[in-house]
Amino acid sequence: MRKGALAIAAVATLGFALGGCASDDVGPSKAELKARWDAQNVYPQGYRQDLLAFLRTYLNEPSGVRAASVSAPVLKEAGPGERYMTCVRYSERKDGGYAAPKDGVAVYVSGKLDRFFDVPKEVAPFCKDVAFAPFPELEKLTR
Repeated sequence: MRKGALAIAAVATLGFALGGCASDDVGPSKAELKARWDAQNVYPQGYRQDLLAFLRTYLNEPSGVRAASVSAPVLKEAGPGERYMTCVRYSERKDGGYAAPKDGVAVYVSGKLDRFFDVPKEVAPFCKDVAFAPFPELEKLTR
């Protein structure tokens, strides 16, 4: 009986000791999260090369791209802050012809391509006011 009481007392003491370490402040504050987010906004120097590497695997037929253009990286609102983004526009080869031009948005974190999306409804707000420049490297892609 005495051993059982000691074991219960030891567990209770351990519980109180660990309970004293607990607090309502779990994880980083909103200011810390925002600071971390903003620290990852590094201008993507190699944004064209990152896009080419990604689109080579993303496109069904990368060697058949026409009318390719890209915008320079610009900070735009995304999530709890801003991210560098570029818009890319291209026409893919499809069924012996070419599909209508398609827009996509590349999102960069710490200077590297992090995400790409091309759903027209999601892309439109990011690409409506950007200036596109020719992107001949995309038209020269091969498998």
